[in-house]
Amino acid sequence: MPQPPKQHKPDSDDSSDPKPILDPHRVRSYAKYSGMAFQMGIIILAGTLFGQWLDEKLQTGPYLTIFLALFSIFAALYVALKDFISPSKKKEDDQK
Repeated sequence: MPQPPKQHKPDSDDSSDPKPILDPHRVRSYAKYSGMAFQMGIIILAGTLFGQWLDEKLQTGPYLTIFLALFSIFAALYVALKDFISPSKKKEDDQK
């Protein structure tokens, strides 16, 4: 069961609404992963829009759109997995 956030206890009783203490590590990881989600979305959107543009210019039907959409999905997954794996390598290098 998840623990409720820790609350800051003030030294004096002049504040009736204690505020939770933010864990910087947790905030940093939320920012990292939400940024990664936006990055993946932009890669997929760019690939799909580029495929649509090429299909209009070359009159090839939906084939390039489908191909580039699938390719951009794999490219976005590659970038995301590379970001997952590379921080652990950086930590190992920093510890040496």
